[in-house]
Amino acid sequence: MTAKLYGEPVIELPVDLYIPPDALEVVLEAFEGPLDLLLYLIRKENLDILDIPMAPLTRQYLEYVEIMRSKNLELAAEYLVMAAMLMEIKSRLLLPRPPSAEPTEEDPRAELVRRLLEYEQMKKAANALDELPQVGRDVIAISVWIERTIAERLPQVNAQDLAEAWRGLLHRARLSRHHHISREELSVREHMSGILRALRERRVLEFSELFDPERGVPVLVVTFLALLELARELLVEITQSECFAPIYIKLGYAQPI
Repeated sequence: MTAKLYGEPVIELPVDLYIPPDALEVVLEAFEGPLDLLLYLIRKENLDILDIPMAPLTRQYLEYVEIMRSKNLELAAEYLVMAAMLMEIKSRLLLPRPPSAEPTEEDPRAELVRRLLEYEQMKKAANALDELPQVGRDVIAISVWIERTIAERLPQVNAQDLAEAWRGLLHRARLSRHHHISREELSVREHMSGILRALRERRVLEFSELFDPERGVPVLVVTFLALLELARELLVEITQSECFAPIYIKLGYAQPI
């Protein structure tokens, strides 16, 4: 393939063409430290980490360090420390041992192997954490507004208004009372049943609709006691929209099935 300039093929390089020395630079594998480099060399050559051949490993490590120095890369001091450690281990392995001597000395590679195994475990754990979803990289954080509509409930009835309504019923009953004396047995439970029957037919009743002043004060008292007992047992609910507003009675939430 021929390069073209302004549509014309370029066969020869211009005489005044200047190519800086760093225009073409080989980027080497990046490592996080000397242990990372050693682990890479061991896995690349498929070596046994528990029985490291120190001679080839040290040679490859020093070649990499030399490449880094020749490329004017900043070389951390820990790389040089590791190079000295590798050469020391290699020298100790090369020292001859008397045939009769007992192998009481620990393997010079033991400490290096321990550090490499620990580093490999930490690197695997770090990679596992990095694979988890991250906000901004794998997951976009969004805000969701959930609007919940709550059914409006009327406020609880004011006790003072309930008392005033009761006194008004008593006043109406006294105005219409007569002097005929009779004995009548009144049952709170029967009046409770009567109120529930009326509510099941009408669903909602105004407070005064539950009372008949013409029947006299005793009936009013028993009916009022029946209403209070139903409210205590949560069989009816007494409500009003605001102060001094009409009081309403409706079936409660504890209705038997």
